[in-house]
Amino acid sequence: MATLSSDDEGKFLVDAEDEQIGIVTEVDTAANVAYVDPDPGIGEAWLQGFGYGDADEDDIRVPFEAVSTVTDEEIRVPRDL
Repeated sequence: MATLSSDDEGKFLVDAEDEQIGIVTEVDTAANVAYVDPDPGIGEAWLQGFGYGDADEDDIRVPFEAVSTVTDEEIRVPRDL
């Protein structure tokens, strides 16, 4: 289990088979929840990488309980969401 922070915005969400699920668009630090865009366009991915994006209604909600590890480049979940 991991604690999520706003520094995690722009990271890739990766499953146990090293498949990229999407990119973190926003982190709600109060609820310890990451929002992940499963199909970001190139412009969206670029904005997220610099921390300028926001979550929208299509994003996947990933609670911290579902996260196994957080590294400098990715957030890893033990299974596909």
